[in-house]
Amino acid sequence: MTLSLSMVTFDSADPEPLARWWSERLGAAVVEGNDGFFYVLDTEPRVAVQKVEDPTPGKNRIHLDLTAADLDAARDEAIAAGATLVGEHTYSDFRWFVLADPQGNQFCIAQH
Repeated sequence: MTLSLSMVTFDSADPEPLARWWSERLGAAVVEGNDGFFYVLDTEPRVAVQKVEDPTPGKNRIHLDLTAADLDAARDEAIAAGATLVGEHTYSDFRWFVLADPQGNQFCIAQH
């Protein structure tokens, strides 16, 4: 059997503001709200934010890897919107940033 990736889901005690934050970062509409429990963004693959009473503590084990043509501008825009810079990395001639969204979920932005 072959599996297909259909969605990346974040857990959150307060999912609506986090879904809206990711919606703005990814330029995607929130297409489902499901009574405030499960928000889905119109991305490919889908990104969702679901309400959980007790999110998993510590570093998230799954994260988004995003790319940008202007890496520094993308970092600055994310930080201005409420992200936190976790680290900057370079491997050979490849650069990327690790950031955390307003609820602490880490994600990476790399060179396009």
